[in-house]
Amino acid sequence: MSLIKSISGIRGTIGGKPSENLTPIDAVKFAAAYGSWLKTEHPNQKLKVVVGRDARISGSMIQQLVMNTLIGLGIDVIDLGLSTTPTVEIAVPLEKANGGIILTASHNPKQWNALKLLNNKGEFLSGDDGAKILEIADNEGFDFADVDDLGEVTVIEDYIDRHIDQVLDLKLVNADAIAKANLKVVVDAVNSTGGIAIPALLRKMGVEVVELYCEPNGHFPHNPEPLKEHLGDISKLVVKEKADLGVVVDPDVDRLAFIDEKGEMFGEEYTLVACADYVLSKTPGATVSNLSSSRALRDQTEKHGQKYNASAVGEVNVVQLMKDTNAIIGGEGNGGIIYPESHYGRDSLVGVALFLTYFAEKKTTISALKESYPVYFMSKNKIELTPGIDVDAILETVKNNHNSEEISTVDGVKIDFSENWVHLRKSNTEPIIRIYTEAKSQQKADDLAQEMIEEIEAIIA
Repeated sequence: MSLIKSISGIRGTIGGKPSENLTPIDAVKFAAAYGSWLKTEHPNQKLKVVVGRDARISGSMIQQLVMNTLIGLGIDVIDLGLSTTPTVEIAVPLEKANGGIILTASHNPKQWNALKLLNNKGEFLSGDDGAKILEIADNEGFDFADVDDLGEVTVIEDYIDRHIDQVLDLKLVNADAIAKANLKVVVDAVNSTGGIAIPALLRKMGVEVVELYCEPNGHFPHNPEPLKEHLGDISKLVVKEKADLGVVVDPDVDRLAFIDEKGEMFGEEYTLVACADYVLSKTPGATVSNLSSSRALRDQTEKHGQKYNASAVGEVNVVQLMKDTNAIIGGEGNGGIIYPESHYGRDSLVGVALFLTYFAEKKTTISALKESYPVYFMSKNKIELTPGIDVDAILETVKNNHNSEEISTVDGVKIDFSENWVHLRKSNTEPIIRIYTEAKSQQKADDLAQEMIEEIEAIIA
């Protein structure tokens, strides 16, 4: 069906022909390219790589291929088995490893899998490093080890427990306060590794847990992207169980969404807003999200008298701007929380612990907490263009049409109006302009998107 090669790794559907799908040959090739790049980055060293996976059906097969390829390059492997993306991220520096590979296609359906690549800090690779790996793969520039120099595998089975302990040790996480709140929480982990991690974390904080789709068997019972249209079952179960809230994570546990006590979405965009509001109430400092995230984070940051900054879309861009501005919390509007006190990666375990501490402190309901924040609604659209159309020229014309407004060209064109905004981004793989809008009602957000589509069509005409 599809194989997508990018600077952040390789992603594709299982089966089919090499170079068109994620086949065993492709998994070996890109694992070899990554391992070969590590050898150039750390010459004359005995290398070590941490490998973990989500619960996808193809996960065990892909993991064996990847690990044995690294062994063949003379690289030692730390095998975490079933894990989460943030667990692998924290394990890399703790194990003093040279890198890490997470086998997960994130929110994609079960036929997909991917190799997500980390550096020796447990962070996603820079664009330059990713480009070098793609070049090595294209040239098949591999040099495998002699028989006496093969790598070895060490299995560590308790890293999710270690991750949980690290979260509970964070200064702003108050497990005692959470336990005293006598919370009841429903968890939808889409039958992946969040079904191991999130219930275990909650129970360690004294929370009563109702599990829904928490068996890590890789058979996703619904579309695994944690959006409202996919979460009817947990919404009903929260109400039926008279729970305080629902917790939803994606298959690799780096995206987090909440359901309120009425069975309504708290909203992925507001996951970061609430966690940042809590952190800012205890610790002054800057915040960061990407240009397509809700304006609500900016509003809450400025309410605390602090500085908000917006990065280009992509976790690596958010992390870099967080480092540049010494931000105390950041992330992306898709429910990704990045809290540097833990590590520079989106982490749903950290998000759950911070959110529940804040919720216990507020002594309110989830719906009331949501109502305390600025109300914004988003619309996400795209316009398909004829191949050969100069997308950059279109974006330049749009920018010039609105040059009296606040405009950012960090990533496409974002126009900030007084009451709303629009963000236009071109696709790197197809003739498409993605259109993100936000306003104070869904109708206004939808209308703004339609106005922008009509403006672009007029420019083309």
